Amino acid sequence: MRLPQQIISLLTAARQLSKDLKTDAVLLLTETRLNWDEVREHLGPTRLLVAAQDENLLADLHGKEDCIVLRLDSSEPMPLQERMSVALLNAIANEQIRPGSHVIVLYNGIDFERSPAEPIDSLSIMHLDEHLETLRPSELRRLNTHVPLDTLRLVVDLATEIGREGREGQPVGTIFVVGDTRKVLQMCRPVNFNPFRGYSRAERDLHDRRVREQIKEIAQLDGAIIISRDAIAEAACMYIDAPAEDLPLSKGLASRHIAAAAISRATQAVAVAVSQSSGTVRLFLRGEVVMHIEPLARPQIWQPFRVETADDDGRPRLESRPRTTTENR
Repeated sequence: MRLPQQIISLLTAARQLSKDLKTDAVLLLTETRLNWDEVREHLGPTRLLVAAQDENLLADLHGKEDCIVLRLDSSEPMPLQERMSVALLNAIANEQIRPGSHVIVLYNGIDFERSPAEPIDSLSIMHLDEHLETLRPSELRRLNTHVPLDTLRLVVDLATEIGREGREGQPVGTIFVVGDTRKVLQMCRPVNFNPFRGYSRAERDLHDRRVREQIKEIAQLDGAIIISRDAIAEAACMYIDAPAEDLPLSKGLASRHIAAAAISRATQAVAVAVSQSSGTVRLFLRGEVVMHIEPLARPQIWQPFRVETADDDGRPRLESRPRTTTENR
């Protein structure tokens, strides 16, 4: 069966982009049977990863040495974004691509859960050093929590951005407490004014990118940020006053993590703590760490440093000179 012209055009485009951009691989997500010899002919020598949930679609690839098969083990259909994420994470876990790879992804942009499977119709370029920290939907899905997956993903994505970027060149640490809002607020007290007070729900909805950017600013203030299960920011600058005795935490975790563990044990909320020193994001559920996400990189920070020199009379003098440091706090 010959490939449709649409797929041929996308394969040709992927081949040229791979050459121009020097990408590491092409990931092809498919839910339809393809002529793999023809795929390889149009794609050229570019490294090819193929992922599909249907084992029958991968049967034709048995014994082929010019592509890498990534099996998506799931008994239920997965949305496109999750299939893409799982495939890339599996490839990294199997050392088939590096965490900092640049990958071209070919896929069907129509959600096949709601419509019949279609041929490939879309192409995206992914820089994994920018996207890897948010590619964890299957892990989040497995958490047994009352917080909807959509809300949890929004908060985790926001927390990882804060951990990686900080704010204005400075590292930022904070806590998000998500879900079971009424009980959570009963175990908190304000340490400052509530910056969300007086705003409408729409102006506090984390689905809005502008709201998430505002929360990055608020995260610099002391205290936890309280998020409802439907992704509405309810309060910030809150001191958590939950019992912290006998928490099963590793040594070295500071008061921020103790507070996050305590509130997650005392309520049905999920607490997400961002470490100021390292940028690591930890998820707490029922008093325990259930997931941690390491920032792939922190940006270079330009700052002056002071050097002791001598003046014409031999007396010590301090000078400021520019320097660059890649901080790995």
